[in-house]
Parts: sequence; structure tokens; C-alpha cells
Amino acid sequence: MAGTRFIQWLNLLVFALVMLKTEGVNVGITFVQDAVAKGAVCLDGSPPAYHWDKGFGAGINNWLVHFEGGGWCNNVTTCLWRTKTRLGSSKLMDKEIAFSGILSRFQKFNPDFYNWNRIKVRYCDGASFTGDVDAINPATNLHFRGARVWRAVVEDLLSKGMKDAKNAILSGCSAGGLTSILHCDSFRFLVPVGAKVKCLADAGYFINANDVSGAQHIQEFYSQVVATHGSAKNLPSSCTSKIRPGLCFFPQNMAQQIQTPIFFVNAAYDSWQIKNILAPGVADPHGTWHDCKLNVKNCSPNQIKTMQDFRLQFLSALSKAGTSSSKGLFIDSCYAHCQTEMQETWLRDDSPVLGKMTISKAVGDWYYDRSPFQKIDCPYPCNPTCHNRIFDPQAHPEL
Repeated sequence: MAGTRFIQWLNLLVFALVMLKTEGVNVGITFVQDAVAKGAVCLDGSPPAYHWDKGFGAGINNWLVHFEGGGWCNNVTTCLWRTKTRLGSSKLMDKEIAFSGILSRFQKFNPDFYNWNRIKVRYCDGASFTGDVDAINPATNLHFRGARVWRAVVEDLLSKGMKDAKNAILSGCSAGGLTSILHCDSFRFLVPVGAKVKCLADAGYFINANDVSGAQHIQEFYSQVVATHGSAKNLPSSCTSKIRPGLCFFPQNMAQQIQTPIFFVNAAYDSWQIKNILAPGVADPHGTWHDCKLNVKNCSPNQIKTMQDFRLQFLSALSKAGTSSSKGLFIDSCYAHCQTEMQETWLRDDSPVLGKMTISKAVGDWYYDRSPFQKIDCPYPCNPTCHNRIFDPQAHPEL
């Protein structure tokens, strides 16, 4: 009996260890308290924060700085709402978060970057770290200081060892992916001369497309974000000198000017863009797109055709980033959003593949100059390896 119990206990332990390795390891939070004196704060005035899993072995001087996503706020009302969440206040952030995918410390799950210093920067400014408004309205106490937060966090990391970096990557997911695009060149200038620096944008290539009603919903929204946060002065002048600043929030209008090597990981049918750019609730008052947005298998033939047209618009916008061999592309035909942070889409036996290559292998080969990677998938539903998102209607009532 005792032997049986021991075997059961051992099996449970092995299972727990496997789950721990699959789901990732919890990493504690670091608050950048010194940033407050510089006015580099979250929307509510609280200090910025990040999670840091330190590098080891051969990776001790290598740094991966990954920015969290979470949309944007475009006016006082929506920014005030964010201050009641972790997306506007570090007071409400989890003190530990799990690192997996590109942030994993296990060689099996992250062979090229597992022993690097891996940092996840928390997102609490609402404008992809571009805003900077001096004035603080006492009635709202809102602080639009994302650009200061960006600089304060990078300077804090430099003081903790990144000044000796041999290799460095700026990456991010969603709004954090847009951060890595907008700040790619400035990151290269902040990291020591001589370091090998590249950028990675996961689901950050948001496009300027009309919604299903024909309205320019996302264009107006981005213009409001830029105006509310005073972002114009922190967007590339090569873009803002030619067109309205709000349009420079779209990668298609500024990515070609990026000098630093950059890799774009994106689903051609990005679920966030389908839900919020192509078919936002305001453009679909009768909820015709509701079930389709929850699960792509529920889409009607006409909706699939509309999504195929959106894919072509996405690919056209992506082409404006240029064709330099220093740019990487992994554009799968999945209904997904953010594929580098999750183990199942970054590197696992059943991960999405393009040209028989996982995202992890494609990014690693590109970063280390083993081979370039620029592949665009055939149209949906051609890729059987996709992990297409299925959304819970209870968790996403807005759909």
C-alpha cells in the first residue's frame, strides 16, 4: 500500500513538474521607484514596473526586453477607466506573472533565448509608451507620460547590467508590439555601441482599414489617442513631417524608415484587428458578426470573403515596411493574436509552422543570422497547424 501511494505521489510530482515547465515559471515584479521623481509614471501617477528573470551562463550579457500589450485609451473617460485596472496603475498589477514562450527559461521550450535576461515591461500608460504631457488636470489626476516611462525603464535596465549587453532584442505583443516598432531605432541608440540589436513585433502591425460599415473607425481612434497623450513629438519626425501625427501610429506609414533589423510575427487574420478594426461593435449594431468573431468556424461565406479582402489589405499595408533582407516575416493564416508569449504557439510539438518552421526557429535563425526568414502563408483555411482563437462569450460580452 505504501509503495502504491509513493508511486502515485511520484506520478503527481512528475505531472506537476511537466505542467510547470509547460505553463512557465512565475517571476516577481520590480517597481521603478526612481522614475516617479522624473514624472515617468502610469496613468494614475504610480511607478512603472517590470518583471525580470535574470540571464545565466552564456546568456548573462544578452537582454530581451518585451513590452506587454493591452490596447489604448483615447480620451479622459477611457483613460480614467484604465486607472482602475492594471493597465493604468501599477498598484493593481499582479506581483508575479508566468513567463513562457519567448520568455521561458527552459532550453527545450525556448532554445535561442532561454538563458538571456528576459524582461516583461508592464503596460500602464495607454499609448504604446509615446505620450508626454506636462500638465496634470487636478480634477482627473491623469498622467500622460508613456514616453518618459519608456526611457526610465530602459535606463533602469542599463544601470542593472544592460549597459554591458552583447546581444539585445526589443519585443512586444499587440500594443507592446506597436511599442517595439515605434521605439525600435531609439532602443538601438540607447543600448551600447557594438551590441547586436534587433526588434521583434508580435501582432503589432495594426493597419488603417475601413470597417464593415465603410467608416474610418480605427483611424479616428488613433488620432484621438495621439492627441490625448501628446504623442506627436515622440513619433518619427520622418513621418509626422509629411502626414498627420495620428496616421504615424500606423506601422504602414513609418516602418520603412526603421534602420534596425526588425521581425514581424502576425496572423493575416489577426483576431484583435478583425474584432476591432474590421467589425467593431459600432459598425455592427445588429450583431451580425458576433458569432463569427467568437469562432472563425462560425463565419458565413460572405464574412469569410470580407476577411479574405481584409487579409489582402493587411498584406498591402505590410509591403510598405519594405523588402530589406534585414526584415523578417512570419505571417500565418491563423485567427490569432500574439503568438510569441504562449508556449503552444511559440514552440511545441503542435505549434503553427510556415515552411516547416516554427515561430521560435524562424526568429532564432533570423536573429543569429543563420538564415533570413520572410514567409507569408496561403489564405485561410489552408494551414492545418493554426491555433485559431475561440473566445468565451461570457469573457467577451463586447462581441
